[in-house]
Amino acid sequence: MRNHRDNTTNKFASVASATSQRSDWATIKTLLPYLWAYKLRVLLAISLLVGAKLALVGVPLVLKKLVDNLTVTPSHPSAMVVLPISLIIAYGALRLSTTIFTELREFIFAKVTQRAVRTIALKVFRHLHSLSLRFHLNRQTGGVTRDIERGTRAVSSLVSYALFSILPTLLEITLVLIYLSTHYDKWFSIITFVALSTYIVFTISVTEWRTHFRRTMNELDSKASSKAIDSLLNYETVKYFSNEEYEAQRYDQGLQHYETAAVKSQSSLSLLNMGQSSIIATAVTLILWRATLGVINGTMTIGDLVLVNSFMLQLYVPLNFLGVLYREIKQSLADMEKLFSLLDQNQEIADPIGAKSLVIKHLEGGEIVFNHVDFSYESKRQILFDVDFTIAAGTTTAVVGHSGSGKSTLSRLLFRFYDIQAGTISIDGQDLRQVKQASVRAAIGIVPQDTVLFNDTIEYNIGYGKPGASKDEIIAVAKAAYIHDFIESLPDGYQSMVGERGLKLSGGEKQRVAIARTLLKNPAIMIFDEATSALDSRSEQMIQAQLKEIARSRTSLVIAHRLSTIVDAHQILVMDKGRIIERGTHQELLNLQGSYTQMWERQQSGVSDISDNSGADNMTVDVAGV
Repeated sequence: MRNHRDNTTNKFASVASATSQRSDWATIKTLLPYLWAYKLRVLLAISLLVGAKLALVGVPLVLKKLVDNLTVTPSHPSAMVVLPISLIIAYGALRLSTTIFTELREFIFAKVTQRAVRTIALKVFRHLHSLSLRFHLNRQTGGVTRDIERGTRAVSSLVSYALFSILPTLLEITLVLIYLSTHYDKWFSIITFVALSTYIVFTISVTEWRTHFRRTMNELDSKASSKAIDSLLNYETVKYFSNEEYEAQRYDQGLQHYETAAVKSQSSLSLLNMGQSSIIATAVTLILWRATLGVINGTMTIGDLVLVNSFMLQLYVPLNFLGVLYREIKQSLADMEKLFSLLDQNQEIADPIGAKSLVIKHLEGGEIVFNHVDFSYESKRQILFDVDFTIAAGTTTAVVGHSGSGKSTLSRLLFRFYDIQAGTISIDGQDLRQVKQASVRAAIGIVPQDTVLFNDTIEYNIGYGKPGASKDEIIAVAKAAYIHDFIESLPDGYQSMVGERGLKLSGGEKQRVAIARTLLKNPAIMIFDEATSALDSRSEQMIQAQLKEIARSRTSLVIAHRLSTIVDAHQILVMDKGRIIERGTHQELLNLQGSYTQMWERQQSGVSDISDNSGADNMTVDVAGV
C-alpha cells in the first residue's frame, strides 16, 4: 500500500515539476524538429535569404561606382552616357532581386511554418485529451485555451523574427564589416563593431530584465480570461443570485492587476528604446565624421562617402529594429514556454508498452470484477477500502450508499479515469491497466445525471455516440429514447442548435439526447447515472421499459435514487464510507433489516425523497448490471 501511495505522490510531483520554467534553449530545441521535417524547404529558404542579402549589400557598391564615375570622369561625355546606364540598370536589378528573393523565401517557407503550427496545436490538443481526469478537474479552461492560442501564434512569430529578421540582419552586418575592414581605415570597422557590441549587450541585458514583466502579464491575462469564461459559462447562476456587478468587479480586479503589469512593461520598453537610439545615433555620427575627414584628406572619394553612409543607413533600419525583434522573440519564447509546458504535463494514465485491445468474450456483455480495490484521489484521503464484488455478464447489480460513500468513483475507475492503489479491476478476466484505454472506453457507454452537450445541432450531439452514423440510425435511437417527436416539432428539426452546454434544452430533453447518444454507441457495458431523474413520470415509465429491454443484452451500471427502479437487480451492494456493508437481492436485504431496509421504508412511507444531494441520513442508489 505504501508503495502505491508513493507512486501517486511521485505523479503529483511530476505534474508540478512540468509547470516549472523551461529555458529558452529548451523551448527552441523542442520547436526545431517540427521545422526540420521539411528540411529541403528550409535549406532552399536559407539559400534565398543569403541571395537577398548579397543583392542588398551590392546596392551601395553599385551606387559608389555610379557616383565615382560621375565625379571622376566629367570630361568624357561618351563614358558618362554608357556607364551610368549600365550601372543604373544594375542598381535596379539588385533592388528587384532583393524583393524577388525575399518573396520567394516567404513563399517557400510558408508551408513549413503553418504545418509546424498545425502539428504542434494538434499534438497539444491530443495530449490534453490523454491527460487524467485529475488534471482537467484542476485546470482553468480559459487559461489553457489562452495559452494554446498565444503559443501557436508565437511559433509563427518566432520563425518570422528569428529566421527572416535576426539572421538576415546578422548576415548583412557580417558582410558590411568584412568590406569595411578590407577597403577602408580600421576606424570604420572598430566604430561599427563597438557600436554593434554595445547595442547587443545593452539590448539583451535590459530585455532579460523586462522578460518577467511579460510572463507576469501572461499569467494575469490568463487568470482574467478564466474568470470571464467561467462567469459566462455560468450565466444562469449569475442571474439567479443577481451577481452581475460582483462578477464585473472580480473581472475588473484581474484587469487591474494586468494593467499594472502592462504599464511597468511599457515604461521599461521606453527606457530600452531611448538607450538603443542613443547608441545608433552616436555610431552613425562617428562613421560620417570619419568619412568626411577621409574625403577632405583625399584618402576617400565622394563615392566612398556615399557607400559608407548607405551602409550605415541600410544597417540603421534593421539595427533599430533588432531590439524590437529580440524582445518579440523573448516574448514569443515566453508564450511558447506555456504551450510546451502543457506537453510536459505527466500523462498519469498511460497504456503499457505492447498493450492489447480489450476483448469482450460474452455476447451479453462483459463480466466486471472489482478485486479488493483500494483507491484514493489524494494520498492523505482514501475513498475506497477493500471493495470486492463481481458483476456477472448479463446480470444487474445495484450499489446503494450515502452521498460521498464512493458510488460514482466506481464508474470513474471502470472508465479508467484513475488508477487504483491496490487490487485489480477486470473485464472478462482482463486487467484494465494492461489493455488499451481507448478499447475499454469503447466498450462502455454512460448516460450521466448532468448531461453536458456540445454547442452544435441535436443531430450532431446524438451522432457523437458514433461518428459517421447515418441519419436513419440517428432517428432510430431518437425514437427509442422518445425524443424524435419533440425534435420534429422544432422549426429546424434535427438541425436545431442546443446552445452552450445544451442550455436551450430542458433537463429531461438533454437526458433523452444523452440516452439516444449512448444507444447509438451500442456498447457492451452501459452505465446509467440516474438516467431518468430529469424526466416526468410518464416519460420515465416509457424510458425505464426501454432501458430494461436494453439491459437484457448487455452489462450495465445504473445510478438511481428511486429504489422501485432497481428491485429486479440480481445483486444490490450497500456502501458506506468507501466500504461494502451489505449485499444481496432486494428481498434478501429487506430481510436483513439493515441500512437498505431503512432507506426502502423511508421511500415507501414518503417521509423523504432520497437524492444524492441530500443530508447525511439520506442515501442514493447505483445500479450496475445486466
